[in-house]
Amino acid sequence: MSPYIYVASSWRNGHYPLVVKMLRGVGAANGADEPNWGVHDFRDAVGHFLWSDIDPDWERWDTNTYRERLQHPAAHVGFTRDKGALDRATACLLVGPCGRSAHLELGYAMGRGLPTAIYLPERQEPELMYRLADRVLVSGAEVMDWAWSLFADTEAVA
Repeated sequence: MSPYIYVASSWRNGHYPLVVKMLRGVGAANGADEPNWGVHDFRDAVGHFLWSDIDPDWERWDTNTYRERLQHPAAHVGFTRDKGALDRATACLLVGPCGRSAHLELGYAMGRGLPTAIYLPERQEPELMYRLADRVLVSGAEVMDWAWSLFADTEAVA
């Protein structure tokens, strides 16, 4: 079975598309037989979620409205899709800078005991709790090495 990497990040992160492409390249180079070898891309055209799909004025919600909108059918579909991908994942990579959701996703993966890494492609405010991740990566080459190691670990188990 090929690894399935959940890439946690942000819609605003400009590094994200290249990271997904790099990870898919590692899978192809390892002969993975799954389409896209199991890299979750929350931005793909099928089923991605945006708060603006619920309300174009979402940034002006008060806390009560926000709580209510978490129950909206579109939010339920988006959550179910991403949570299903998290449950399927065999590893999780957080790509910074990113926000609260990505950090919750990484924490969920850690709680499941999955291999985790944080990729910091640019300067960010230091975060002490990043020590909880298995690895902190600072270059594309390190991301590639980490992904290759997931295949090596899979082959050792098989």
